[in-house]
Amino acid sequence: MTPEFIFDREEERQRIDQFLRKRRPFLIYGPSGVGKTLLLRDVLSEFRSVLYCDDSSTTNVVFRSLAHSLLRLGSPRAKKVFRDEDAIASKSAVSLKGIVMDALREGEYSIILDHLRRPSYAFASAAREIISWGSTPVSAVARSAHMEDTGFLQSLYGDRTQKCEIDNFDQGTAERFAREMIQRRGLSGANVGEFLEKILEFSAGNPGTMIALIDMARYPKYRSQEHIKITPLYIDFRMSGGLTR
Repeated sequence: MTPEFIFDREEERQRIDQFLRKRRPFLIYGPSGVGKTLLLRDVLSEFRSVLYCDDSSTTNVVFRSLAHSLLRLGSPRAKKVFRDEDAIASKSAVSLKGIVMDALREGEYSIILDHLRRPSYAFASAAREIISWGSTPVSAVARSAHMEDTGFLQSLYGDRTQKCEIDNFDQGTAERFAREMIQRRGLSGANVGEFLEKILEFSAGNPGTMIALIDMARYPKYRSQEHIKITPLYIDFRMSGGLTR
């Protein structure tokens, strides 16, 4: 996706902006395909000192991502230890953690952990250590605010004011979004009106699902003369797993 698909999210954008400006830890949550990462990355373009981890599957992955970000930002500690980004790969997990923790104490950084996969107790302990060691706020992005997605990090965002929900569009907003995406994609067909009604029904207002279905409708295999083959398209979408992130 590109920034053109950020649609009707000004309230959520302002809330994330305020969290970052105040250096407060927060949790962004919402279903797959709703545009959490897209919106977050757009806001982050204005915050240079935020260390963004796209993959937060393990503590080792996170600390390596943080090391790369710190080096790119010119952290004195990171520059002293790593001659270049390739040097990060040669460090053990324990050594890397120590270097990153020291570097975090040198500046006012914030960390965002995206695509959580039910982090373990050890993962959450590392996050708490970062917070206490360097006073670095650690925020997260997950599909829900519950244990099955936030794991043992859930207790870090117990306050309602620390949470920002990004939900599917309501019916009216979903229709405006779908019409605009159909126009931007140049999608046409004798039954495009029926297709619009069906994707609103299929997607339940999820923007990622709408975009995926509109893009599929442009493939020759889902076209018959001037008609969109709606049922085979939707079956294939579901069979492929739909949206998983």
